[in-house]
Amino acid sequence: MAQQHLDPTENPTAAGPPGGPAGPGGGTGADALAAYLRAQATEFLRALRLHREAGPAAGAGEEAAEAARALRRSARRISGSLHTFRGALDETWAEELRPELAWLSGTLAREHACQARLDRLLAALHRLSGPAGPAGFPAAAAGGGRADLAAAGRSAAVPGSRTAPAAPAASGAVGLQAAPAADRGSLTVGAAKAGALLDRQLTLARTRAHSTALQALGSSRFHAVADKVAVLASDVPLTPAAHTTDLRALAAAAEERLSDAVAALPLVTAGSPYNAEALIHGLSPDPAPHPQDAPWHQVRLLLRLHRYAQEALRGGLPADGRDSPDGTDSPDAPDAPDPGADGAGARLPAAGRALDRHRDASEAAAAAASAARTPRIAPATAYALGVLHADQRHEVEAARFVFQQSWPVRAVGAG
Repeated sequence: MAQQHLDPTENPTAAGPPGGPAGPGGGTGADALAAYLRAQATEFLRALRLHREAGPAAGAGEEAAEAARALRRSARRISGSLHTFRGALDETWAEELRPELAWLSGTLAREHACQARLDRLLAALHRLSGPAGPAGFPAAAAGGGRADLAAAGRSAAVPGSRTAPAAPAASGAVGLQAAPAADRGSLTVGAAKAGALLDRQLTLARTRAHSTALQALGSSRFHAVADKVAVLASDVPLTPAAHTTDLRALAAAAEERLSDAVAALPLVTAGSPYNAEALIHGLSPDPAPHPQDAPWHQVRLLLRLHRYAQEALRGGLPADGRDSPDGTDSPDAPDAPDPGADGAGARLPAAGRALDRHRDASEAAAAAASAARTPRIAPATAYALGVLHADQRHEVEAARFVFQQSWPVRAVGAG
């Protein structure tokens, strides 16, 4: 079982980075891919050991959370490499392991996503309602936003509470401006109640996601995945023709898929300051995601596959010099110059961060719209949630505009 494979291998060939970029032929490309996969499998086993050392009941602790993020990082890289370089790997084995790794990564990601979404929405509510609000409504303070805003929502429901007058305040660099002074009172009362509603809903979702993750990590399905990854740490099932396969051609195919997906995006629409179609759809009773978002999410996934392919070709180093600490492509991760990349290739990280922001804002807007569909909520609460939804859809459009500005022609090939 997987418990027998918790200690990472100490073989320097298996755990160390590949010896160099893949060559056009011979054995160099296959050896580089095998070394990369072994390194990621070793990292997976190391993260699994750390997670179990933290204890099954410590999932909310920092050590267990970091171990779960490391599991997600390595699982995504192995899964992405199995997809991109499947022509050099045993097809049956790769097609069996790849969806299981995607299942594991997605299961572990839900808890963090719920928490990040709640933090984002509460911060936006405070920004939109301005510096002043109803009695008990918190001022912006680092570390106290979520609990204070939820408490303000409960206190706002107390009879006799009043709103304080406030001057108009600008919002953040992206998004809607705060409400005019005449509407600030109703917005701040509604924002407090909306914050409490979002806190209840997303905290419940986070708790369920945490329980699901713990159950997944103790399931026989996960043990089967861990066993396969443990074998991968020492033995990569390459095809007989792998040593004559040019990995750069397989990576180029991933580049082409990315370029084709970007070409299909409505970049002209993204260059306009306002896209009312997506906003109107979000306000409709239809709970399905807007069809405009799906192509952008697909481009984000394809860009990630391209990054992982470049990591394998570059000897295990991140293609753009960054990786997020939470196991996702963080929009706030600093840029690191890509050695040897020209100006076009250096702009790819900015495009990736724009797509990350697009995903986060799109999911936050959907959460706000879902909360607004809660039966029997107060009109002020529904109004605040509508303003919040519109703000996040403006964030979506802003992210698309940034991507449109940062995506250069033939950027992938240039990197």
